[in-house]
Amino acid sequence: QVQLVESGGGLVQPGGSLRLSCAASGSIFDINFMRWYRQAPGQERELVATITRGASVQYADSVTGRFTISRDNAKNTMYLQMNSLKPEDTAVYYCDADVRTFSSGDYLNYWGQGTQVTVSS
Repeated sequence: QVQLVESGGGLVQPGGSLRLSCAASGSIFDINFMRWYRQAPGQERELVATITRGASVQYADSVTGRFTISRDNAKNTMYLQMNSLKPEDTAVYYCDADVRTFSSGDYLNYWGQGTQVTVSS
């Protein structure tokens, strides 16, 4: 019913920038919270940033001042602008969203498949 698709990952040198996108599609009535997570090899999944429907945002301490989360509600799309990237930012980045469909009275949680970000010289 609902799909989330991330894009924009890749290889970048330290100090560089990338912009990730997360596009939601399907029978969507409303999207409440949207989030970016990341998971490095051998580590637990980490919450990176959260944005509400009204664009209130929160960030992990490790990315504050370097990453910016945003969303376009008309396009059901969320973004993560990542600047001043460090090798420790290397991970698979996932998005998730709390979505209400036209056939559901509740908000359900959906995940994307992930996109690899590698920061290396």
